[in-house]
Amino acid sequence: MHVFQYKAVDNSGAQTSGIIESESESAALATLKKQGLHVVEIKVSKESFRLFNKNKISLSDLEFLTSELSLLLKSGVKIDKGIDIIRKSKSNLALAQLLAALSRDLKKGKPLSQSFREHSDIFDDLYCNLIELGEATGDLAGVFDSLARDLKFKRDLQAKVIGSLAYPAVILFVCLLSIFFIFNVIIPKMSTMFEDPSVLPWYTQMMLEISDFFVNYQLFMLLALLCIPIAINAIRSKPSVIAWWHKFSLRIPLLSKGIKTVELIRFNSGLAMMLKAGVQLDKALALSSGSIRNNVLRREVEIARKQIKQGEMLSVALKKTSIYPEFFVSLLEVGEESGNLDTVFAEIADRTRRDFSDWTAKVTNLLEPMMILFMGGFVGSVVVIMLLSMVSVNDIGF
Repeated sequence: MHVFQYKAVDNSGAQTSGIIESESESAALATLKKQGLHVVEIKVSKESFRLFNKNKISLSDLEFLTSELSLLLKSGVKIDKGIDIIRKSKSNLALAQLLAALSRDLKKGKPLSQSFREHSDIFDDLYCNLIELGEATGDLAGVFDSLARDLKFKRDLQAKVIGSLAYPAVILFVCLLSIFFIFNVIIPKMSTMFEDPSVLPWYTQMMLEISDFFVNYQLFMLLALLCIPIAINAIRSKPSVIAWWHKFSLRIPLLSKGIKTVELIRFNSGLAMMLKAGVQLDKALALSSGSIRNNVLRREVEIARKQIKQGEMLSVALKKTSIYPEFFVSLLEVGEESGNLDTVFAEIADRTRRDFSDWTAKVTNLLEPMMILFMGGFVGSVVVIMLLSMVSVNDIGF
C-alpha cells in the first residue's frame, strides 16, 4: 500500500486536498473519481520514503482527532462519516493511516470502542473505556468533548514545559561545548608551559590529567554518550526495571510531587467523566485506577477500592493513599454528604491541574538560574585554575 497526496476539484468547483492510501496511483485516481472528485495533482507522499518513519501519533494529533470527532458528532454527523471527513483533510501520514484503519474496522461492523482498542499504543484503557460508555449511553459527543478538554490541557502543559526547558537546554549545550573546547584545545596548548609536572600544584596536575583523559579517550566518551540512551531504552521496558523505578521515583522529593500530582489528575478526571456518564462508583474506581501508571500508587488505589467495596467510606479509604492531600479528602467528605461526587472529582481534577501548572512553572524557572550558576561556576573555576597555574609557573621559575 502507498500513500498519495492529492489536490482535486469537486462537482461544485470547490478545491480540496488530502491523503489517500491505495495500491497504485491508478487505483487512487479511480477511488477519488468515485467520490466525485476531479484530480488536479496527485503524488506519492514524501513520508512514504522515510527510512525511520515510525508513524508516531503525537499528543497534538490525538487532541485534534478527539476534538474534531466531538464537533462533528455534536453537529449530527455519524461517527463513520466523521472519521472519513477527518481522514480526507490535510492530516499527516500517521494520522491518515490510523483513520483509514478505524474506517475499515467500522465498515466491517466492529464497535467503535473495539476499533480503538486495536490501537492500544495510541489510545489508553481510560480513553477506550469512556468510548465504550459513550456507545452504551448514546452520548459519544459528550465523551469526546470531555476527552478533548483533558487532552488539550495535557498538550498546553507539554508545550509550556518544552518552551520553559528550551533556554536551560541551550545553556547546558553551550556549557558542554565549552568543557569540550577547554580540555581538548586550550589546556593542551597550555601544557607546553609546564616543563616539570612533578613540581606543579595539585590543582594544575589535576587539570592536566583531565585534559589528557579527554584527548586520549574522547572517542570512547562519544561512543558511551551514544550507547547510554540505547541501553536505557533497551532495559526500561523490563518489568523489574519498571518496578524499581516506580518505587525509587517516589523517594525523590521534587519528582515525587510531580508524579503524584499527575496520577491524581488522571484518576480524578477519569472518575469525574465516568460518574457523570452514570457508571457505578465501584466500576468507575476499577476503570480509573487502571489509568494510574505508577505501580505503587495503583496498588494503593486498588486496596482502597476493595475497602470501599467492603463498606468503607470513600473519603476514609482514599485518605489512606499517598496521592490524596487532606484538603481534597475534605472535599470528598462534602461530596459524599451531598451526593455530588462527580462534581467533586471534577473540581479536584481542575484544582490539581492548576497546582501542576504552578509546580512545573516553579521547577522550570528554577532550572534556568541553576544552569547559569553551574556553567558560570565550572567555567569560572577552570579559568581561575588556569590563571593560578600560570602564576605558579612564574613562582617556580623565579
